[in-house]
Amino acid sequence: MVVEIPMQTTGGALLFVGALVLLVVVAALLSAIEIVDAYEKRALTVFGEYRKLLEPGINFVPPFVSNTYRFDMRTQTLDVPRQEAITRDNSPVTADAVVYIKVMDAKKAFLQVDDYKKAVSNLAQTTLRAVLGDMELDDTLNKRQEINARIRQELDEPTDEWGIRVESVEVREVNPSKDVQRAMEQQTSAERKRRAMILEAQGERRSAVEKAEGDKQSEIIRAQGEKQSQILEAQGDAISTVLRARSAESMGERAVIDKGMETLEEIGQSESTTFVLPQELSSMVGRYGKHLTGSDVAETDGQLESLEFDEETRELIGLDDIAEIIGEIDEEAEMDLEAMEQEAQAIKEGKDAGTITDPDEVIEEMDQEFAGDTDTSTNN
Repeated sequence: MVVEIPMQTTGGALLFVGALVLLVVVAALLSAIEIVDAYEKRALTVFGEYRKLLEPGINFVPPFVSNTYRFDMRTQTLDVPRQEAITRDNSPVTADAVVYIKVMDAKKAFLQVDDYKKAVSNLAQTTLRAVLGDMELDDTLNKRQEINARIRQELDEPTDEWGIRVESVEVREVNPSKDVQRAMEQQTSAERKRRAMILEAQGERRSAVEKAEGDKQSEIIRAQGEKQSQILEAQGDAISTVLRARSAESMGERAVIDKGMETLEEIGQSESTTFVLPQELSSMVGRYGKHLTGSDVAETDGQLESLEFDEETRELIGLDDIAEIIGEIDEEAEMDLEAMEQEAQAIKEGKDAGTITDPDEVIEEMDQEFAGDTDTSTNN
């Protein structure tokens, strides 16, 4: 018995089989092509066996029987959760950190460790607690760079076996417990108060020193002023004594001359032609003859000059001590003392203060006045 299959049914079956084959071919092609990004690598396994690493670009793999595992070759960031630790001085602290890693060998990262990110994170947590526990509280708060370096050093050896490189470790926060924080705040407050008290005491001490220095300088200046005043007063008395002595000397000479002239007048009326004159009178006549008679009377080498003070008189009136007294005046007041010295030496005989600076000048002017009076008497 022959069964006839309609041609329409046969055509439909062939069409279905062709479509199925086409789908299988397309799926096989899609499964055989693997596109890898530029920043990653992929591990290829065929029937569960590791074959190779797929490089960036288009790669062909056995379809349906191969698997690939993606590895990001860029630097990756892992957050280390906050950890609690007890420092070496038994102070509780909490800290968290950030670890920067990079896959250097994707084959090791695939074959040596299940999940390299989780493994590195767990290792960083335990290392952070161990490092904090090996340090004192003050060090954990101040030596942040040392903590980072120690954690990175502890992570380097095991991660190298996994094909992972730890590029950097940064501890973000290290916080002591609430009780420790309050104690630290009290300590800081006490330290600030202590420094404030020290600064205040230093300020008061400096103020007292400055005031004492000012009082000292004031006393020194006052003492110098009194000293200079006494010196000037003594100089004025000494110069006044000198002027009075010189004036008395000049007046004595004038009296001797007047008496001598009277004697000459009496002698001139006598009949004698021989006269004996005292040396003192002849000296003074020779000195003042020009003023008395208008004639030029030459002075001889043996003439008697005006008397000078002997050593006892000079010592009595203190003439030799004036230079020593002036030398004791401070250099800073030298110009002022010069002006005051001129005022002390000035006299009231029609002269303005400051025009006479030497007792000899005073004597010279008195001699000139005396000569003028003598001329007037002669003319009369």
